[in-house]
Amino acid sequence: MIFITYLRTHLPPVIRSLVLQKNFNARNISSMSGEPKQASVVILPRSFAKDFEKFCRANNGALTLLYRSEPSEWKLPTLSAGSDIKNDCLKYKKYEFGSCTDNLMSLEGFSEQLKDMVTFYLGCSISSNGAMKKVGIPVRNKESHCNVGIYKTAVPCATVGSFCCPLVVAMIPIPKDKLEPFLQDIYQTGDVQREPIHIGCPDLLGIEDLHKPDYGEPVMLQPADVPVFWASEVTGLEAVISCKSPLAFTSAPGCPVVIDQKDKRIQVSHSGEVPEVHCISQNPLHYSITSSSSVQKIRELESIIAIDPGNRGIKHLFNKDELLKASLSLSHAHSVLITTGFPTHFSHDPPEENDGPPGAIALAAILQALEKEVAIVVDERAMNLHKKIIEDSVNQGVLKTTIPLLSYQGGDTRSALMFLCKDGDPKSPRFDHLVAIERSGRAADGNYYNARKINIKHLVDPIDDLFLAAQKIPGISSTGVGDGGNELGMGKVKTAVKKHIKNGDVIACDVAADFAVIAGVSNWGGYALACALYLLNMSDIHGRYLQKAVGSAATSSGAPPAWAQALPSVMKEEKMLQILMKHKVRSGVTGEVGMVVDGLPFRGIHAEMIQQLIDVSTM
Repeated sequence: MIFITYLRTHLPPVIRSLVLQKNFNARNISSMSGEPKQASVVILPRSFAKDFEKFCRANNGALTLLYRSEPSEWKLPTLSAGSDIKNDCLKYKKYEFGSCTDNLMSLEGFSEQLKDMVTFYLGCSISSNGAMKKVGIPVRNKESHCNVGIYKTAVPCATVGSFCCPLVVAMIPIPKDKLEPFLQDIYQTGDVQREPIHIGCPDLLGIEDLHKPDYGEPVMLQPADVPVFWASEVTGLEAVISCKSPLAFTSAPGCPVVIDQKDKRIQVSHSGEVPEVHCISQNPLHYSITSSSSVQKIRELESIIAIDPGNRGIKHLFNKDELLKASLSLSHAHSVLITTGFPTHFSHDPPEENDGPPGAIALAAILQALEKEVAIVVDERAMNLHKKIIEDSVNQGVLKTTIPLLSYQGGDTRSALMFLCKDGDPKSPRFDHLVAIERSGRAADGNYYNARKINIKHLVDPIDDLFLAAQKIPGISSTGVGDGGNELGMGKVKTAVKKHIKNGDVIACDVAADFAVIAGVSNWGGYALACALYLLNMSDIHGRYLQKAVGSAATSSGAPPAWAQALPSVMKEEKMLQILMKHKVRSGVTGEVGMVVDGLPFRGIHAEMIQQLIDVSTM
């Protein structure tokens, strides 16, 4: 303790002097007041240097390049006075053709080889000890006198030349009740390397066992803890292994160089933005982060669509932040399956109503633009109708490209699993989010009812089984959008439906979704989801969290991104209704073919609703 107290009052040159004597424990560095600046080191042959620099810049969230030397440049006074790369590290690792062949205390014996090698100084993942202490979180790895656990992930870094490796992360457990104040303090620095890349289940990063880190020592989670992951500079070590250079050196993990120069880290402006943390899944545990301003606007969207033009009593079905959590979950999704279709007009051909398909197409359009895989599943008898709707949507410019159209007619107990997962393996889902927008929902007695209590089961395929199966598959989330309680997914609010909605005791859907988005008209819920996704992806905080420190950081030019063109608009939704009119799809309430949805003229409340949603999203 006297030794550490002494170090706290001295400058980095004193620490380097102790390093040169190999008489210093690197674990003590992050315990010091002010936490001296540190850098990890990668030394490569000149022929590999250009590509490695590009690799660092392509993955700058994990590998912040502080300095690149010239060959034979061993002393770097601009970075640290009195430095000598041959002895600056407590321990080095030597690599030959991708294999670690030695652990070294010094590089003095390699002076000749170093003449044609280039040294890279990479910013270390900044210790969060200060923020942890500030909000009263114990620093458990320090209490246990061990290095933090470091893990290889299944997240690929952007490849450059022969440098191709996974992201490497460090994990620190944070008590759930301290998570948001801790992260708010972290984000105030404006330093990308302080920002976590994942919060929640390690499986989502491809980490199988937190008890078995690839580097460092495991830190045990307490019952109330949430695992929080940061990109680690040890990613550079994995990059060296991947390039199979004939000779390379790195600083050993946990043995950084102590430098004088202030870190030239990636500083970003949050424009006063405050992060908010929201749990979007319990199995597997998954948290998302976005800005407080985007949360506020999404809540405004949710309030706007909650008006009840049909006086059905939907205010009793409303749960706060369902739109927010659904859109956050969709933002993290890679592959989304959408379903729609409510054959309320059983005596007509087609029996579908025109509430549902426009909202589904609007959501599909923004998901397409965000480069997510999208498919639509509908009743087998309606496949031809929906194929024509999708084709016309592409021709009219509502959709950029066509969408795969699927059907599901059930079968044995494994049919849903086989449909949702590759080879029926729950560990390999084809989709990670299911969305139902104005889709007939199965009631408790196994039938399907329209609002007038008429059984339409003969017109409906058992797509509900997919939502039921998804509840048992970790990694698949689901959203239901409805306006009357008899839609797929509304099982989450069935008690309120039975109590407050006309005929609710009979028609209430019994199948729940993870998120139940309630809207006065279901199409509005689809539009609101599309607008919420726009808002999330306009948030720099959310964008960097999605990026997971790999790939080049997006730069804000002030101009709207290309995918902003996929937002719903009054003109696009008017085109959608014209397409549905062409195919004789009727209004749900009145049964008429025309520019009317749920008995309300489009050039009225519907157009006004769309414009309100767009105004909130883009202002």
